[in-house]
Amino acid sequence: MSLSFDYLIVGGGLSLALTAYLLWGGAGLTSAQLQAQLPALILLSNSAHFAASTVRLYSRQDAFLSFPFLTLVLPIVSIAVLSAAIFDPGTLGRNLQALYLSWSPYHYAAQAYGLTLMYAYRSGSTFGATERLWLRLSCLCPFLFAFVSASEAGLGWLAPAWLLSVPIVEGARTAAATGLKALSFLLPAGLFLWLLRGPRPRLPLLSLLIMVANGIWWITLAYMEAFVWATIFHGLQYLAVAIIFHVRERLQAPGDTTPWWGHALRFYLASLALGFLLFQVWPYGYVLLGFTLAQSVLLVAAVINIHHFIVDAYIWRLRRDPNLGVVTAAAAAGA
Repeated sequence: MSLSFDYLIVGGGLSLALTAYLLWGGAGLTSAQLQAQLPALILLSNSAHFAASTVRLYSRQDAFLSFPFLTLVLPIVSIAVLSAAIFDPGTLGRNLQALYLSWSPYHYAAQAYGLTLMYAYRSGSTFGATERLWLRLSCLCPFLFAFVSASEAGLGWLAPAWLLSVPIVEGARTAAATGLKALSFLLPAGLFLWLLRGPRPRLPLLSLLIMVANGIWWITLAYMEAFVWATIFHGLQYLAVAIIFHVRERLQAPGDTTPWWGHALRFYLASLALGFLLFQVWPYGYVLLGFTLAQSVLLVAAVINIHHFIVDAYIWRLRRDPNLGVVTAAAAAGA
């Protein structure tokens, strides 16, 4: 990976420039021109990135042996839960949607933590339990902010409305959100500076950028706007890393003669096609059964997201996954 690619795409530098332009450059998050481009952006980034975890899972030679639950059981469970939710949208469907909205910021925080550690490995740094704990807390702050402040997800979903309306609880919630908003930027910066002192392992600047970018996505944008734009930025980041890992693994396979761009293009096109089928075609199966399109689209999206979160929780565990070999190989090559 080139340095510019790392900082602009994986680190989120490009997303920060676009976020600043949308907020202060006059384009506006709700401008008609921007809204007209959203369907294409969502398909090319969001939909493809959700499908990429499934493509990556099933493209592994040992997928069915290593992950029998993910490959054989989870798809059936997901379809069963989706069907039940569509039949009961008022209770099960509403809670399924709230679960997806609550889980998403945590998923992004977990990806930020994983990428932070990955670039630390690549720079030659290794962290002990204390440093990893502070790194994780730094990455979790935007999730905790979203969880505390959301009205239809997180605390707004789990706690009864009457309790949240009690003045002392409402005040504590506002104070917690304000504190977490500040900590989302102060903790990463403080940790970065603390690790510069003495013989401790250093935190790469790119790792700091990843943590700050995730915080900016969730804190400068309104909650539901963050779900649109943060997912686009997160999806681009995810696709870049997934494709790089996939290509490196394929190039290391014995007898491989396909150029790197061939592997990359094949992986992305497979993810794009699967994403189109999942998000654009699958909901119409339920429409044919008599359910509304809006209801089908929303609940299909919720189930796809939750499936993606579960798959990711397993296939990106560096300590027990071939990904670790890819990361360390990249570091050794000076990439």
